[in-house]
Formats: sequence, structure tokens, C-alpha cells
Amino acid sequence: MNLKRTLTRHRDIQNWVTDHKGTPAISRVRNRFGQERAQLKLSFSRPDRDKTDLTSQDDGISPCSWNAWLAELDRQQLALSVDPAADKYELVERRELN
Repeated sequence: MNLKRTLTRHRDIQNWVTDHKGTPAISRVRNRFGQERAQLKLSFSRPDRDKTDLTSQDDGISPCSWNAWLAELDRQQLALSVDPAADKYELVERRELN
């Protein structure tokens, strides 16, 4: 049975991510022509991460506010598709919903 749900309302998206101990983030990526664009990310706390490891790695992900993240989500016409049974998510284009 497919339990996937697609969330488009800002409040629903924010609640799902927060309930799963996630935060919004954006990374900047360049295409082959050197043009920069925003790529939406979600960062989740991982219980298996060693808190004594204080080394900093630049993974290219910058935390951002919910307002900035949701504005970019709307600009790119994306939605959040979640599978509660598997605790997975993906960003999908809204036009795929029609």
C-alpha cells in the first residue's frame, strides 16, 4: 500500500520537517555554464553522529530561515513528497501533481 503524501501547504511542510527534527537549508550549485542556482535541502539531526567530533566539514549546505526556504520552494514550483512508512522524502515538481 502506497502511503506517500505530497505536501504543498507551507504549514504542513514545516510541521513535517520539524516533527522529524529537520531544518531548512539551501546550497548554491553551478550548471555547466557557470550559472548559479539555489538547490533546496533539508538537514536532519542524526543520532549516530559523534558529538565529540568537532571537525568542521563544508558540505556546501547553508542553513536558512523558513521564509527564505519556502519562498524558493514556491519560486521553483516544488512540493514535498513524504513516505511516512519509510520516513523518506523528496522534492517533486508541482506540475506532476496535476
